[in-house]
Amino acid sequence: MLSDRDMSLEEWLGATSLFAGVEGMHLRDLSGIAMVASYKPRVNIFSSGDPGAGFYLVKEGRVKVFMLSPEGKEQILHVVSPGESFGEVAVFAGQSFPAHAATLENSRLVFLPRDDFVALVSANPALAFNLLAALSQRLRQFAVMIDALSLKEVPGRLAAHLLHLSEKQAAGNRLSLELSKTQLASLLGTIPETLSRILSKLQRAGFIAIKGSDITIVDRQRLLELAEFGKF
Repeated sequence: MLSDRDMSLEEWLGATSLFAGVEGMHLRDLSGIAMVASYKPRVNIFSSGDPGAGFYLVKEGRVKVFMLSPEGKEQILHVVSPGESFGEVAVFAGQSFPAHAATLENSRLVFLPRDDFVALVSANPALAFNLLAALSQRLRQFAVMIDALSLKEVPGRLAAHLLHLSEKQAAGNRLSLELSKTQLASLLGTIPETLSRILSKLQRAGFIAIKGSDITIVDRQRLLELAEFGKF
């Protein structure tokens, strides 16, 4: 998790997956066009249809990228953590943002303007390859999410999410939920009441143990099977 305030912006950019391997001189150029701003929780960063003037990286805090139905129902597409980027489609398409983005907590974001970034890419094509790799990874994540939402029932989606968090947080069989139940329900395409019932059912069945927002995976094999087949 990249949020070290002791790092220079240049060093921090070089430590992100997006710009790993980029030469120092190009990192200096990137830091020269970057704009860093602080945001309070629940602040809208951009809305669907806004001009795509550039893209962002999260330096501190977390951001949700989401869609809204005509009825106002929210579907979270992705939760962006420190060191990750969002809004990259603006760089290639030069069009409006296709989704909404808002902070989940106090956050510091790094903004890279499209026109300035494209000029740097012209001088250093490696930057484009890094961005394409990040976009490819995002597409894979969306493909997995669409598969889960369309083919798996909620217990399977939840099991897959818990396994993902355990790997992301690298704490063995222990993990912490990063979202409120309402936000997690939105990410998984369900409602908070259903999510609470399934969490309780998983605990009673011996899959997991729950203490507040902390969860211990008790039976990883059964949770893996649930994630794969999508139902109890």
